[in-house]
Amino acid sequence: MDGLILPLLLMLVVALPLIMATRKQKKAMAEQQNLQSSLAEGDRVMTTSGLYATVVDASDDSTIDLEIAEGVVTTWLRQAVRERINPVADDEDDDVSETNAQATDSADEPVGAASAADAGDERADGPQVAPPLEHGKK
Repeated sequence: MDGLILPLLLMLVVALPLIMATRKQKKAMAEQQNLQSSLAEGDRVMTTSGLYATVVDASDDSTIDLEIAEGVVTTWLRQAVRERINPVADDEDDDVSETNAQATDSADEPVGAASAADAGDERADGPQVAPPLEHGKK
């Protein structure tokens, strides 16, 4: 009996993660199929290739018509839709208007009136570029 406990324990340690991974994968597939079957006209979506579009016609079971630009409608397989994109929240619009208001206030100042602290802030806010990687060189 003692000789069977170790092999059974090893099988349990190996089998348990496999079972859990399979369950997780099945759950993700079911959610993806549910999303693809629930698409309706006007939904914003992203395809598996990273293309953002608006659903124009979802009446067919296997294909879906997506508008990728104004007046440009293409037909895709439903399986190509990766996710539904939520509309932009109003909070982001408020942030943009505040940023624009701050920019117009700073534009009223004379050109030479910027302090040294402001100059440091400008460099920190600007784009930062990483040094190039040199692959294969030692």
